[in-house]
Order: sequence, then structure tokens, then C-alpha cells
Amino acid sequence: MSEWLVLALAMAAACAVVIAVALVRVRTASAHDDPSETPDVIEYMTMWIGVVYAIVLGLAIAGVWEARSAAQDHVQAEAQALHEISERVRVYPADARDRIRADIDAYVQQVVGTEWKAMADHGEVTDRGGDLFQQIRQDVTDYQPKTDFQAQAYQPLLDQVTAAGTARAARVDAMGPTMPPVVWFGLLTGAVITIGMVFALQIRRTARELVLAGLFSALIAFLLFLIWDFDAPYSRGVPASAEPFLAMFPQLHG
Repeated sequence: MSEWLVLALAMAAACAVVIAVALVRVRTASAHDDPSETPDVIEYMTMWIGVVYAIVLGLAIAGVWEARSAAQDHVQAEAQALHEISERVRVYPADARDRIRADIDAYVQQVVGTEWKAMADHGEVTDRGGDLFQQIRQDVTDYQPKTDFQAQAYQPLLDQVTAAGTARAARVDAMGPTMPPVVWFGLLTGAVITIGMVFALQIRRTARELVLAGLFSALIAFLLFLIWDFDAPYSRGVPASAEPFLAMFPQLHG
């Protein structure tokens, strides 16, 4: 089932629950129950609960979006560092240059073709990807420069290998959920309390009130879904993309 279908069902369910509960209250209300007698303090509390919960939702959305952006930056940094290595080894002899470039191409193909799917489906990288990256590191580190020009390129190449390794490690660390369980407990509890306060205000009298209450509940369901969707940067609806690898190594598109 697609995630957008799940979102639509969640929003429809939120509307349906709110409207159903409101209609049940109308049918079970006593003849002397006057909705206009809601105490002012309840309206005041409802307003502040809504404001506080809106701030919490905003902070949560900003947090997961920042984490997703950082995950994309890790991919960009890794691809850029590998591209720099591939370009800078042109000063090396043909055999060493071709070997390093071939190992980089094999690593990128592994990341784009196999590892990315493993990250999305299982939240883990592949051992093969780690082995291929280690081979790149050994190729660059073990080479002994034979000219001053090669010696000048050697240290920058090591720096780029380090940058690529750091970006790969950051990519691995970014695969897990951003929001801890206690925060999800707070978000879901806050949603229940916020929507519950709508009923405390006795929203039940007119079709317009029912529609507004349903839309309010659907909006909260949408925002919670948005947080959940961004909480896994390399999977779900709007994942970080492997496009930087393909942009830096266009010969591997096929």
C-alpha cells in the first residue's frame, strides 16, 4: 500500500472518528444539556493547548526536515569526495590510475544499485560496500609516489579518502529514526488531548462545526504523518536521493 494512500486513509479516519463521536454525543445528550454553557476557562485552556501543541509540531517537523537535509548532504559529500579522487589520480601512472578509478566505479555501482535498496528496505548498508570502500582506501594509501608532482597530489588524495569515509559513516548513522520513542509518545498524546478539547467545547451542534472539527483532526493527522515520513531519511515517501552519485559519475547511469 502506498504511503500517500495511508495518509489519505489516516486523514479520512481522523475526520470520521471526530464526526462519529460528535454525532453520538448529540444523540446521547440530555434534554437540558446546553452547548452554549461551556465555561470560559475551557475555551481559554483549549486555545493555549492548541498553541503549545502547534509549537511542538513545528519543532518536530523542523527537526526531521533538518535531519533529512543533513542526510542528503552526507550523500553529496561522499559523492564529491569520490569524484575528486577519481579526477586527481590523473597524475598517477596509467595502471594505478585505472585501478583506483575502476574500484571507485565498482563502489558507486554497489551503493546506487544494491546498497541504497538495502538502506531503504532494511535500514543497513552492505558488507560488500564496506569492502569496496576499503579497497579504494588501500589503493590510495599504499601507492608510493615516484615524482614530486605525484607526491604533492598524494596527501590531498588521502584527505579526500578521509572525507569520503567520514561521509559514508555519517550516512550510516543517519539511517536510524530521528525522533526518539518518548517524543512520539508526546506527539500522539498531545494530539489526543488537543482533539479531546474540541469535544470539551461541545462541538456538536451544526454541520459547519462538524466540518471544522473534522478538518482540524485531519490536519493533525497529516502533520503527524509528515513527521513520520521524514523520520527515516533514506526510505518512506520523500527519501534522500542517490542522485549525487549519478551526477558525479554519469558513465554509470546504465
